[in-house]
Amino acid sequence: MKENNAQYFSNKSCAYYPCHKVDNAEDFNCLFCYCPLYALGEKCGGNFRYTEKGVKDCTNCILPHSEGGYEHVMAHIKAVLELGSRS
Repeated sequence: MKENNAQYFSNKSCAYYPCHKVDNAEDFNCLFCYCPLYALGEKCGGNFRYTEKGVKDCTNCILPHSEGGYEHVMAHIKAVLELGSRS
């Protein structure tokens, strides 16, 4: 089991833990409870789909919650910040 640190946090007391179906909940990373890459749309790199109404559905994506997820988010966070600076 991993210890909570700057790159990993597990909130087992959360009513939704784990919020996605996973094989091993012990390795589930809650650090990015809400994915900061959501705003990137199709460029987020995760396993998502769009609903019939055009809403991005990340139900099947565990990328930010799994091993290597922190590194993936950090590698793409500049693109998210650039979206915010255009506003």
